[in-house]
Amino acid sequence: MTEAWTPSPRELARRRQRRLRRLGSVALATVLTVLVFAVITAAVTLSPGWPRVRELFFSEFHARESFPAVRDGFAVNVKLFLICEPVILVLGLAVALARSARSAWLVPVRLLAALYTDVFRGIPTILLVVLLAFGMPALQLQGIPNSALFWAGVALVLSYGAYVAEVFRAGIDSIHPSQVASAEALALSRTQTLRHVVVPQAVRRVLPPLLNDFVSLQKDTALVAAAGILDAVFAARDYGNYQFNYTPLVVVACFFIVMTVPLARFTDWLQRRYAERERAGAR
Repeated sequence: MTEAWTPSPRELARRRQRRLRRLGSVALATVLTVLVFAVITAAVTLSPGWPRVRELFFSEFHARESFPAVRDGFAVNVKLFLICEPVILVLGLAVALARSARSAWLVPVRLLAALYTDVFRGIPTILLVVLLAFGMPALQLQGIPNSALFWAGVALVLSYGAYVAEVFRAGIDSIHPSQVASAEALALSRTQTLRHVVVPQAVRRVLPPLLNDFVSLQKDTALVAAAGILDAVFAARDYGNYQFNYTPLVVVACFFIVMTVPLARFTDWLQRRYAERERAGAR
């Protein structure tokens, strides 16, 4: 019967040294973090204009008074994001597939897709929101809504659809040609190859940047305030114009932070997981 392995005194000493080194690193990081935040807090609160800034931007009374209006307006931002996001995904993937088409019959479609991405990535999103929200209802088109909110949503879809299409296209182009050749060797058609081989791998690869775009979209729903739509930013500005106080804008910022941080952390987690999987495959 063999004896159970026990670490040698030298191994125990090494472990003790590594544990002390980790504890020292954690303690140093904690002290430095507290020190940096203390210096920043002192620099802000001891500045000559801090009492005036606190009254204008961090008033507890105005935060409490404006909270219901900001909360109701923020519901418009959330609805807009939830409706636009799936439409953007479908539009972006369709445009990416059109740009990746190689058939001579699809050259006009490929050119239109390239023109779409070039034009809508070149126009600032806020400008597109204002142009569509004010311009399209004036056409009085029949059969589609003419509200400014609808056309502001269309502007966000068109703008972000162009960016997301390029993300999808990068993922499709990253698939090694041998994957396509293997699918062709199995007698899969071009459509079947895209559906079963290329697109699933491409979507998995571009998931972190896609989520990053949607974090940005969550914030950019605030641009609809430029078209006079009663969202959180518009409600905060309306309150501030009557009360001469900017605290509601800080309340709006807190709402957006609470909404975007979970998705941002989820994106970081996905990126780490994908990197670990890539490193494991490289071994």
